[in-house]
Amino acid sequence: MPVRRPAVAALAAGLLLSAIAHADEGMWMPTQLPELAKPMRAVGFRGDPRALADVTAPPLSAVVKVGGGTGAFVSGEGLLLTNHHVAYGVIQYNSTPGRDIIEGGFIAEGRGDERPSNPDFRVLVTIGFDKVTDEVLEHARGTTGRAYFDAVDAASKRIVAECEQAGNVRCSVANMYYGTDFYRITQLELRDVRLVYAPPRAIGNYGDEIDNFMWPRHSGDFTLLRAYVGRDGKPADYSADNVPYQPPAHLQVAREGLQAGDYAMLAGYPGTTFRHRTAAEFAHQVQATLPQRVSVFDALIDALEAAGSADADVRTRYASQLQSLKNNRKRAAGELEGLQRSRAVDQRSADEAAMLARTTGDDLATITQLQAILADAAGQGERDLLLGLVASQTQLMRSALLLERLRIESAKPDEMRESGYQQRDQALLEGVLKQVQRRYAPQAEKALLTVLLGRYQQLPDAQRVPAFDAAFGRTPEALERVLDRVYAATSLGEEPARLSRFAAARDGRPMADDPLLALAAPLVAAQLELEDARKTRDGEQLRLRPAYMHALFDWRASQGRAVYPDANGTLRISYGRVEALSPRDAVAFSPVTTVAGIVEKHTGQAPFDAPAPLLEAIAAEDFAGNADPALRTQPVNFLTNLDTTGGNSGSPVLDARGQVVGLNFDSNWESVSASWWFDPRTKRAIHVDMRYMRWLMGKVYPAPALLEEMGLPTP
Repeated sequence: MPVRRPAVAALAAGLLLSAIAHADEGMWMPTQLPELAKPMRAVGFRGDPRALADVTAPPLSAVVKVGGGTGAFVSGEGLLLTNHHVAYGVIQYNSTPGRDIIEGGFIAEGRGDERPSNPDFRVLVTIGFDKVTDEVLEHARGTTGRAYFDAVDAASKRIVAECEQAGNVRCSVANMYYGTDFYRITQLELRDVRLVYAPPRAIGNYGDEIDNFMWPRHSGDFTLLRAYVGRDGKPADYSADNVPYQPPAHLQVAREGLQAGDYAMLAGYPGTTFRHRTAAEFAHQVQATLPQRVSVFDALIDALEAAGSADADVRTRYASQLQSLKNNRKRAAGELEGLQRSRAVDQRSADEAAMLARTTGDDLATITQLQAILADAAGQGERDLLLGLVASQTQLMRSALLLERLRIESAKPDEMRESGYQQRDQALLEGVLKQVQRRYAPQAEKALLTVLLGRYQQLPDAQRVPAFDAAFGRTPEALERVLDRVYAATSLGEEPARLSRFAAARDGRPMADDPLLALAAPLVAAQLELEDARKTRDGEQLRLRPAYMHALFDWRASQGRAVYPDANGTLRISYGRVEALSPRDAVAFSPVTTVAGIVEKHTGQAPFDAPAPLLEAIAAEDFAGNADPALRTQPVNFLTNLDTTGGNSGSPVLDARGQVVGLNFDSNWESVSASWWFDPRTKRAIHVDMRYMRWLMGKVYPAPALLEEMGLPTP
């Protein structure tokens, strides 16, 4: 059945002016901004939106992907500003029981003292953004299922390979509007990134999980890194001979702050949103996926905390992973509560029913096919969650699975290999294997696997995989025996053992025997079978979803509602204002916090154990040049109504002149569900006020050379 492929971008452009009523909603592609000039100016923007349409030109060329979040260059010498929690893995990687810089913080004593990041940490600078829809879909049209998936996959790989022929770039193909449009993204991949400045944990993570997703906040969640390149100016692996990267642009940190009602704008790389998904997907998220995530994350957190309770080394090695688990657990719980509170499933169902009532012909028939495909995929959700976590939450098991899959893929021509295992990926894979040494303890990994595989053993037969049953048994006792035997005998805990097998695997050769590799081999074979079925479903979704999108946009156009693509890791712009929050009846919060709140929360016990130098500086009230003129004290964090989600951590918040006034790091509890359902009444983003960063770096944990480098006054 032919599927109509609408000019979604053109339709979206036609609807932009209707978005004025909800100017705070929208993660806009920069190319859409010229059409938004009127609503942007209505909320206070003083620049030219056309200057923001090109991601490769200033000022947006200063905004980059940093690890799993966002960052921005703030000097011409490669100095990068991002969140403490985005760089937490780098901080943990450089911490030891003898010098725990997670707790104590870090200030480099000159550039020679800047510390290298973990080998798999990357900074990506976007230098190209081009539409390639026709190239991607040329051979997919007229096919179905796995053939459709393979055609899109092959075209994407070809586009990436051609893009990377010039060298020194990392390319990808981004899917916009769920299979309707595709864009080629070209990025410099900076591999030598170093830690420059990190505040102590009790500043960078003040309040920890108690305050996470809460307002009011009092966190100095920022860190400074520096990107380096070879002496030829090209990306290079870490070397003492490398020189600071000269970015195409850098942002100026503002000397003044914002007041309630002032214009604010954010540029960043949000991860994934799901606002254009079907009503059935909304229902499955609330009824199954989120409760499962909360439950399994709780169990993993308990396992890691128990493993580290009497072992400081284990606590240090797993500090970053534990923090990530806690964040993901709280996000899942908040998302579930928010979707239930807003009755998002009912509202989305009613919205979809009204949409389908006006949809006819081929589009309606195609949407019916899509709904059947989605229902089939939903039945395996818990199994896929657990098996995915087996790899992502382990170090040695992940290494074994990675090596076996690499061996299989490397026997194929490079263009036929799975994405992530091509020659272009080998440096990153090697980095993953190298970083294991500082993030692994056998007792902790076995505890994590006991949680995940124990839960897998409890799944109904329809979700079981014979290879996993054969490998780990069907009882807790059998699982314990297998893990004890394999982890006692494996040599993959040693870096030379991993890297020697990596050398064989990347050539497609047999690897030296190891019990963990022997265990992994049938598991990878089983994963390939599951992957084949998933790709067939994914191919059908790629083919069918554009009809749903066309019907959805037609329906929303009739209501005058905003149109923008769901977030997918590409650069987006959000704009709005500094705005207070009133989440419930008779409850109202102001949009700015101050250092007074740090003292009020301080108990002397983590996570409210403000360091003595900070408390002394607050008591001294020496805030000259950084105090808020209206509040007459030192601001810490502030709220805006900007549209954000995961991946926006570290995004620079800009004022009407384009200067950095804040650093995004969180959302309020009531808006965690905004990745699925946007509610302008309660959606707020939480930011570090740059005046707090300047004060800390000037008066509390001084770094005058860095302030000078950023063009800021020093005390």
